[in-house]
Amino acid sequence: MALKKKKDPVGDLINKLPPYLRNRYFLALVAFTFFMVFIDRHDISTQFRLHSTVERLEGDLDRFDDLIDEAEAEKLDMETNRETFAREGYFMQKDDEDVFIIVEKDDE
Repeated sequence: MALKKKKDPVGDLINKLPPYLRNRYFLALVAFTFFMVFIDRHDISTQFRLHSTVERLEGDLDRFDDLIDEAEAEKLDMETNRETFAREGYFMQKDDEDVFIIVEKDDE
């Protein structure tokens, strides 16, 4: 009796692939690359998101540095001209005087 050879469609398909696609080291490299680029905790989308966050925070840092410089300049001005600062900034007055606030109108 002759034995019938069973057809193996998966085996035939695998044998039709080029040799480098059947190499287990190449397959391991592809799987590792896919994992590192798309699945890992530090994947590409996370890196782009973190980079944009760092740029936004550096911009905020520059803005806050400017605000600190302005506040320090105002503090220095206040320390040198206390009376003028209190009168102009907070409309304070002495007991025996009247203060009139004059608002300039823009002509458009």
